[in-house]
Amino acid sequence: MRKKSITIAILDMYNGEPNQGMRCIIDIVNRFTPFVSFKIFDVRGKCDLPEIDQFDIYISTGGPGNPLEGDGEWDIKYYAFIDAIVKWNNENPIKKHVLFICHSYQMACKHFGLAEITKRNDTSFGVMSIHKTKDGLKDLLFEGLADPFFAIDSRDYQVIQPKLSVFAKKGAKILSLEKIRDHVQYERAIMAVRFTDHLVGTQFHPEADPISFLAHLRNKDVKEKIRKMKGKRKFRNMLEDLVDDDKIYRTNETLIPNFLRSAITDLMRTKKIMSN
Repeated sequence: MRKKSITIAILDMYNGEPNQGMRCIIDIVNRFTPFVSFKIFDVRGKCDLPEIDQFDIYISTGGPGNPLEGDGEWDIKYYAFIDAIVKWNNENPIKKHVLFICHSYQMACKHFGLAEITKRNDTSFGVMSIHKTKDGLKDLLFEGLADPFFAIDSRDYQVIQPKLSVFAKKGAKILSLEKIRDHVQYERAIMAVRFTDHLVGTQFHPEADPISFLAHLRNKDVKEKIRKMKGKRKFRNMLEDLVDDDKIYRTNETLIPNFLRSAITDLMRTKKIMSN
């Protein structure tokens, strides 16, 4: 059998907490199995991170807890990993591609010094409309998605107050924002950032599918908590949004596949040039 030429490292940031995110990510990656192989690394549970030169693409997951805190071991090693990726890409023609999701995204925003990360007044959970910025409208990550598009949002923390001078200095771009909420005076959270040409992150969960969300709701305590938090009418509307083919299904089928297709195309093209 011919060896698969593209390798993916999935960085598990869930710290052993039961979740549907890993299943969803693996399901999407498996759609590319003719071209890729993957390995999972337990970052927070075992302080396990991949060797930079062994993998081409990295997907760093969401996870529980405060993104501003770690145990002084795995978080230090994780930030060093990010720095090593940036250094590699600055020094090598074959680039490493990284997608940061939710908790990982918040940590990356903190590490690059792009914005403030603060605790929300209340938990955001459910189906949210995400609005593209001018840069987001042109970014391949969102190609095929409407504006606004819909995604699963699950967070107690948020990325706000962008430091635009730092964005400009680093060449980073804000790709999407939280919906405008006229009835409250809260700042709009930054929902996606392109840190560099090859590193990108989302606050929301592009891997989530309706099956994973409904499985979560089978827990009666979770269902009651969400119903109480959102109210019965909004809860019913959320369930309707889940089964709408143009909402969560569309994002699940589009965003991470866009990331992977773009990364694989870039890697294969560069490797071909390097081999000639």
